[in-house]
Amino acid sequence: MTRATTVRAVLAAAVLLVSVLITLTMSPRLGLDLQGGTRMVLQAKDSDTAKADRESTDRTLEVLRKRIDSLGVTEPTLTRSGEDRIIVELPDVQDPRKAAEVIGKTAQLTFHAVQGPGTPGGEGLTLPDEQGRTLALGPAALSGAGVKEASAAFDAQQGAGWSVSLDFHKDAGRDWTRLTGEAACHPVQDERRRVAIVLDKQVISSPQVSPTVACNTGLPSGSTQITGSFSADEARELALLIQGGALPVPVEIVEQRTVGPTLGAAAIDASARAAVIGAAATALFITVVYRLFGALAAVALGAYGVISYAALVALGVTLTLPGLAGFVLAIGMAVDANVLVFERAREEYALRPGKSLRTSLTAGFRHAWSAVADSNVTTLIAAGLLFFLGSGPVKGFGVTLGIGVLASMFSALVIARALTETAARSRFVSDYRGVNGIASPGRVRTWIARRDPQLMRSPRRWLLISTVLIAVAVAGILVRGVNLGVEFTGGRLVEYATSRPVDVESARTALAGAGFGDAEVTTAGAGDISVRTGNLDNDGEHALRAALAAEGGETTKVRDELIGPSLGDELRRNALIALAIAVLVQLGYLAIRFRWTFAVASVGALVHDVIILVGAFAWLGRTVDGIFLAALLTVIGYSVNDSVVVFDRVRELWAKARRQPLADVANRAVLQTVPRTVNTGMGALFILVALAVLGGDSLADFALALLIGIVVGTYSSVMTAVPAALLLERSSKAPPPARTPRRKSGAGQRDPLDNGARV
Repeated sequence: MTRATTVRAVLAAAVLLVSVLITLTMSPRLGLDLQGGTRMVLQAKDSDTAKADRESTDRTLEVLRKRIDSLGVTEPTLTRSGEDRIIVELPDVQDPRKAAEVIGKTAQLTFHAVQGPGTPGGEGLTLPDEQGRTLALGPAALSGAGVKEASAAFDAQQGAGWSVSLDFHKDAGRDWTRLTGEAACHPVQDERRRVAIVLDKQVISSPQVSPTVACNTGLPSGSTQITGSFSADEARELALLIQGGALPVPVEIVEQRTVGPTLGAAAIDASARAAVIGAAATALFITVVYRLFGALAAVALGAYGVISYAALVALGVTLTLPGLAGFVLAIGMAVDANVLVFERAREEYALRPGKSLRTSLTAGFRHAWSAVADSNVTTLIAAGLLFFLGSGPVKGFGVTLGIGVLASMFSALVIARALTETAARSRFVSDYRGVNGIASPGRVRTWIARRDPQLMRSPRRWLLISTVLIAVAVAGILVRGVNLGVEFTGGRLVEYATSRPVDVESARTALAGAGFGDAEVTTAGAGDISVRTGNLDNDGEHALRAALAAEGGETTKVRDELIGPSLGDELRRNALIALAIAVLVQLGYLAIRFRWTFAVASVGALVHDVIILVGAFAWLGRTVDGIFLAALLTVIGYSVNDSVVVFDRVRELWAKARRQPLADVANRAVLQTVPRTVNTGMGALFILVALAVLGGDSLADFALALLIGIVVGTYSSVMTAVPAALLLERSSKAPPPARTPRRKSGAGQRDPLDNGARV
């Protein structure tokens, strides 16, 4: 064993050991869509139109943290997002009405002197008396900031019921004494002897100052009681709001999502089944194709799963449903690097007699490095865009995809290389060529060598087919329209499970009778009912659920999504920005790594894929939402990934045969990379089919988008990008790439796919 192989083996063993320890000792951090709960996005505003600054948003976040801690929610999470938004996650909270009421109240508590009948005071606050007259209130003499402690208590002896006791700070206590002393100067039963206590510009209590209090003396204790017709819950909530403090600025709920725990558990089980079955099918496939080396790659694939999972847990990444799907998808994409290496090793070993197995394998890793690096960088670009431009679950998908790409490179270039190089040193593996898996060209390569198809003889033919596909997709967008989800349009989408089966027409009739005639009612998975409306607050949702329960019996909320119209516009705008940036970044990277003609052709192919995928969803009537955006950006990375592999081979072959027509060089490059394209695509399709069939309704659209995207992307990377590059090169006068130095080993050997060229 060489020193480099020993270092790789030791490094792989160390990383794998640490990963196993992390997996066994640490638990993953599950998102609310997997464990159940409510997620809210709050918009802080200084006024009805002006946004709050970072400082006031931070103060608001601390007040909200105190309030939520008082609610007794287990492990709540509050984070600031941007300058003026706060994300609140409440695990296990299924009915957000109560939480929203407590969170959303400004809790501006003030104390006022009552001025008697007449013109309203400076703040426009009034109080009706027993005779129906309007009493004006004076300016605020004391605010809730002066309250030291607030508590709810029940007074059984005085029969006053529930009340809230307030203790003031020292300076505020003096203000309270002065306020009550001035009120005591008025006769008993005079309205001006009262002190009005106002919460959020609503008078909640106006107690009379006791007759025992002398004029200008006031209450010296620095404490008081707020009395009224409070229930126990109302008294406790009021004490909680006062104790937590007033919000520095008002907040508006612009997004709210609630997921039932049963849906999250079902999603975990379904994704786990899809991962196990899909990974097993992928491992079996590469073992059949590459035999011993394929089996060793499958072992490395299992190690990849452990390493990437441990990285997610160790970094504290919140694992969401799309993130879980991204983790499963990355298993299929992890096969790509191994396939690239094995196919290059096949060319070195099976097609160039005389080379040893170990030398061919080393050459395979060396030649494949450029394509592996470029293709993974493009996927990392897509993951980075998802993280920086996405929100919520989409951001989590970007993190998971990025970690998966890095772990897959380590798995292929360190673990798989250490295993295969060790096996290649065995005499048994070298002598029995049918064992190692790279001694034969493979069925696809053999068929190509026998038929020698000239795919690039007429590039305009392939571009015409691509144009027709785009036209069909655009027709779907124009005729059927794009069914944007509430995430992009604003509104509310709620899914319910009923104890008795309810058909759509019955549910629609019941909701129309309850005043929800404009609600869109459809079926969700497993017989559930999905209701989509415009703006609907939590009280309206409660009434909607009651109307549905009258028809279907016990009704349980499975999923609830509320998106404000302003946030919907913003998310739709950000989605378009994300797509534009994705295209420009990929164009810039490819232009640096390749010729500008190759870069433009690759970007044209990915635009082709985006249009066809959106058009397919338009024809199918599927929802386009944030999860679809995650799938779309992943398809962009995959499409460019395929194009990079093909153009990397074109660049390599063209540099060796500068006088040969580019069309012939491109044809050879396409044919030589077809085995890799087919085998990599099959590896990803096993995983995606498993997700589509076993992943449940939550992942069905996600898996479908990726299935369509990968099939179309595989086609376009060959039949759209390459023909487009050929036409661009014909119109360009740029010289071919510089000739690469000729290596002595293997020089002059004939390649069955080179049509007579020498390599």
